[in-house]
Amino acid sequence: MEITIRPYQISDTSAILDIINYNILNSTALYDYHPRKLEDQVAIFNDKLKKGFPIIVAVEKETIIGFGYYSEFRFREAYKFTVEHSVYAHQNHKGKGIGKSLLTELISMAKKQNLHTMIGVIDSENTSSIAFHEKFGFKTVGIIKETGFKFDRWLHSVFMQKML
Repeated sequence: MEITIRPYQISDTSAILDIINYNILNSTALYDYHPRKLEDQVAIFNDKLKKGFPIIVAVEKETIIGFGYYSEFRFREAYKFTVEHSVYAHQNHKGKGIGKSLLTELISMAKKQNLHTMIGVIDSENTSSIAFHEKFGFKTVGIIKETGFKFDRWLHSVFMQKML
């Protein structure tokens, strides 16, 4: 199957929301408790786009099978050269290179925007995501213990960084 990466369109939001809500309900990839509503996700994405940040989707046979984006790491002005990214593949399409294609494109886009560093914040239990990021040159720069509470347990956040 051929996977193409293209810019997000508002009509993609429902398919993206399926991926997000699956992860909210079934994993520690997102620290949210409740599924998001379509209008809330549209507003989140509109805010990112308005600030000049990219949102991209992975498409296979006209079906959204993954997405990724980056946006501000922190809101203070001096952080403007640092971004935090997110990459997700549909649960039925993992292992197809979707994340690799998305993250490769996001890194390229960040370099073109003259950004300096990219941050990933990953739950410590998500060892496959940590290993995935290491393959792209991300280094663990910190672990903040018990930063989230989900599924009746404390979760630790691993901060990974790639200098662009």
